[in-house]
Amino acid sequence: MSDHPSDPTNPTTPGDGNPTPEKTGRPDGATPSTTGASAPTTSAGASPSGRRSFDHWFGEKDRNGFIHRSWMRAQGFSDEVFDGRPVIGICNTWSELTPCNAHLRRLAESVKRGVWQAGGFPLEFPVMSLGETMLRPTAMLFRNLLSMDVEESLRGNPIDGAVLLTGCDKTTPGSIMGAASVDLPTLVVTGGPMLNGKFRGCDIGSGTAVWRFTQDVNAGRMTQEDYAAAESGMSRSNGHCMTMGTASTMACMAEALGLQLTGSAAIPAVDSRRYAIAQQAGQRIVQMVEEDLKPSDILTRDAFANAVRANAAIGGSTNAVIHLLAIAGRVGVDLTLDDMDEWARGVPWLVDLQPSGKYLMEDFYYAGGLPAVMREILPLLKADAITVTGKSIGDNVANTERTVDTEVIRAVGNPLGSGAGTAVLKGNLAPDGAVIKQSAASERLLQHRGKALVFSSIEEYDLAVDDPDLDVDADTVLVLQNAGPRGYPGMPEVGNMTIPRKLAEQGVEDMVRISDARMSGTAYGTVVLHVAPEAAVGGPLALVQTGDWIELDVPARTLHLDVPDEELAKRRAAWQSAPPPTQPADRGWARLYVNHVTQANQGCDLDFLIGRTGSAVARQSH
Repeated sequence: MSDHPSDPTNPTTPGDGNPTPEKTGRPDGATPSTTGASAPTTSAGASPSGRRSFDHWFGEKDRNGFIHRSWMRAQGFSDEVFDGRPVIGICNTWSELTPCNAHLRRLAESVKRGVWQAGGFPLEFPVMSLGETMLRPTAMLFRNLLSMDVEESLRGNPIDGAVLLTGCDKTTPGSIMGAASVDLPTLVVTGGPMLNGKFRGCDIGSGTAVWRFTQDVNAGRMTQEDYAAAESGMSRSNGHCMTMGTASTMACMAEALGLQLTGSAAIPAVDSRRYAIAQQAGQRIVQMVEEDLKPSDILTRDAFANAVRANAAIGGSTNAVIHLLAIAGRVGVDLTLDDMDEWARGVPWLVDLQPSGKYLMEDFYYAGGLPAVMREILPLLKADAITVTGKSIGDNVANTERTVDTEVIRAVGNPLGSGAGTAVLKGNLAPDGAVIKQSAASERLLQHRGKALVFSSIEEYDLAVDDPDLDVDADTVLVLQNAGPRGYPGMPEVGNMTIPRKLAEQGVEDMVRISDARMSGTAYGTVVLHVAPEAAVGGPLALVQTGDWIELDVPARTLHLDVPDEELAKRRAAWQSAPPPTQPADRGWARLYVNHVTQANQGCDLDFLIGRTGSAVARQSH
């Protein structure tokens, strides 16, 4: 008989207070390993000591280890995958209901190749997919649900590091939020933009062309036949919006934060280089596990400063504000709207892309992509911020090549403008803040005073917008209430209200619009968004009445309702919350969301999800 404690023929004597097979489920009665120190090295020669997947799932010689390994063998995996090598979870937001992400299964295969090459064990799994183009009432309602799906999947499974496959608007921030809460080594691979849209010899951009053509139809400048023809030419390939909408913006934000390989954000979805860099990402995540390089190491306050400044330089979406606030909350970084406004001031606007400019993401990639932009503004960045490459952002972009093209990406000495990024407004109409995308607004309207025309819901506005007798002129300020995170619920992209038909027919293309809603990053106009507190919780926006004077002064960062305090106090005393929305909020996820969602100035996360829980392994399931 052997004296070795792991010898199953020499179990500990029952009844002496020591572990027994009956107590632990292990043949030898020993307590589970927590170090993996006796495990073999990986094929790459690195020790798997302290590895979650080996220590708590595949390395155990007890009943639970038997179960974990045996059922994985059902998929045809051989002994080698249980040798202590890092297990890489490939978190896939693929769905045919999310057209932007419909090609991610193929992209996952490229990631897997890289993981295998680097000596890892890739395991792909699905999470909720949020398609901005299809999902009602709005994908934003479910961003936090996706984050919970990602968080619990990563924490509860034998995973040492994660690759997040994302693309459409909310899949990128939602996946990052969930991974940040767990804080395992994580790398983002976005799906890339579509090819440029084409219509009658011209490039057209997803989303942006829709808003423009719709207004042209309403104004009688475009026929329904042409409208249909443009529809068939806008989306020509796999990928997300090829304008600088929210999907492209958040891909750039993932790279600017340091979570995505350098130069990968702008590669078109159908370009072979998209698949090549996905393979490189698979190789790199294995190295990140060995280095124990985690989101908390990367997502520092400096990283967020870099992202905000990059967003200003590229003319990115206002939605990035909400998503960056939410991500910062998950990693415990103190980030406010005031920080974001301060960091964006004075940053040169360099990228001439729709909806603010002329070109599209395919052109942006050929001109050098985000690295070329960040190299141009490097003196404004926190160059020492670490990234998933293991190097600093400064090192990553220092030797970036730049094409001879100077129109898509301008030099800092020849910008499209300065300080034209997202501005944060405050005043008695938005005491906790509101935002406006300056590069997409009409310069003549950045300082404006007009009478309010108020609508309590987007449905009410839609019924009135074509009325030839609507009491509205070009100076009117359109006000939309009850479209915020709780009021809708979910904060839809309806803030860029269509220009009333009677004005469109007169040639009016822009007017001031104010709401607690969001708008698509592909949209444009002088649109004030994310007013906080929202109307549904009794914010000042709820007290605005038709005929009130409103003053907008973007340079001064103010939004003022010109109504005496005494009158506002009377209105507040008489105010009642709006009737329940058409989307039921009395059960399921919608109920949980409405009861716990924070306001736009806090990122619209759920209050109980803010912060980081970590990757501690839960109790045994058998």
